[in-house]
Amino acid sequence: MMHRLLALDDRASAENRLQQAAINTSTAATSNVPPAAEYKDIFPPWQRDALWTALRSSPLARKDELHAAADGFLDILFRDGLIPFEADYKTCASPFSTYTPMGISLSEVAALGDFPDYAELSGVPLPKPYTEFTIASALPRPYRPFRWAYHQTMSLTKLENDWWLELENTYVERIKERKALFAKHGKMVLDYLPGSELGCKEVMEMALQFLCARYPQYFSLVYSEDRGHVFCNRLLQNETVVRDMHPLHVLLENVPEDFAVMIRNPDDGYYYFRAGLLCSSLGWNVATKLGMQLKQIHNPIPDYKEKMEFSMDRYFAKLPTARPIQRGSWGLEVDQPLFMPPGDPHEAYREYQAPTSELPLSRIHLRVDWQTLRRLPLSGAIIFNFKALFTPVEEFREEPHIPHLLTTLLHHGKPNIMQYKNTWHVEHVVLPFLEEAMRYQEECGMVEKGWEVATLDETPFFSGWRERWRERQGF
Repeated sequence: MMHRLLALDDRASAENRLQQAAINTSTAATSNVPPAAEYKDIFPPWQRDALWTALRSSPLARKDELHAAADGFLDILFRDGLIPFEADYKTCASPFSTYTPMGISLSEVAALGDFPDYAELSGVPLPKPYTEFTIASALPRPYRPFRWAYHQTMSLTKLENDWWLELENTYVERIKERKALFAKHGKMVLDYLPGSELGCKEVMEMALQFLCARYPQYFSLVYSEDRGHVFCNRLLQNETVVRDMHPLHVLLENVPEDFAVMIRNPDDGYYYFRAGLLCSSLGWNVATKLGMQLKQIHNPIPDYKEKMEFSMDRYFAKLPTARPIQRGSWGLEVDQPLFMPPGDPHEAYREYQAPTSELPLSRIHLRVDWQTLRRLPLSGAIIFNFKALFTPVEEFREEPHIPHLLTTLLHHGKPNIMQYKNTWHVEHVVLPFLEEAMRYQEECGMVEKGWEVATLDETPFFSGWRERWRERQGF
């Protein structure tokens, strides 16, 4: 069947163009930021073959329509038919000849129906059911993304598919908090621009499919002719009629994590922040970044332009759907600030070192933003997703090597990076504790005396983390 769908000579020609573009991009690496034209001709790896396997496992897919749309596909027409940057996929005038960057026509997107088999379309399997999970005792995994020697890199690792969306015992309270943040801050927390419609729909559908597969004891998705798809949430004891609200609002109501939708601009090949649900940002928000290109978003980050800009643009251009990644960033905070727009009163804590009588160690937390990055298989959008996790610094005393690593970073980390992390305001309280914790771990044999500080083999965790984590949950 597939030989009817592709014009092989045209594809060979397209591949030659892509190879030449890749050569030009490599050559431009010495100047760090290549001209826009370099990425205009580079497209993500296509997933057209997956349409047919997904067809068999997508209950609402319209088989005849999909065959008709696919039979009309010609590679040579693809570039001239790219969906405009700000176009809504639902209202394009020529869906048979309008394509996403993934080489999929809008007619094919429509024929797949709602909630198609994204596992087949993306090549990323659904998670295994977490049957022993109990929300009342659930704790997040103890992420400690400390690295030494530290270099400012993307530090990406392959996503653990079962842990894309991770629930904990604060689920109900966190959903309430996030909804309250939206009620108070509106478009600083949730907003979207034209052209993001398909990407928003895709990530919402993938997230709900994930929750139903991973936590079947708490979530299910049912379909009826009169209501369409309904997401049943037994933790909140409610139902969400999916078609009745914008996809980002569906996520706000049910998923306590943040999502930023990055869309490829066909005019230059770069990716732009076009829609977002962000309730966990510190010092920035949706309103301050929406519409920006990737490099503009990261402009405040030390060394980004010099060391990461070119790599990130190239990575976004070529990221396959089957290779989602994960990474973590960290900081030290007074209490647990989840959302802190510019001018928030909590920012005052970062401007001075409070007396220890006013700032006990118990108020200081490690904040980890655990992040994932993945490409969506239909729109080609890239989704940046993260959750904020807080851990009392006091817990580090029983975590092998962690006090040594953090002490080294605070004393010897690159100044501009540590200034960006803004740990100074709590170091006068944290460092004495860490030094005592180091002595304790060496004296009790938890850490070998004279251990040369280095990134742990267990990163982003620590030795023995799993047993400790499971025990604390009652397993």
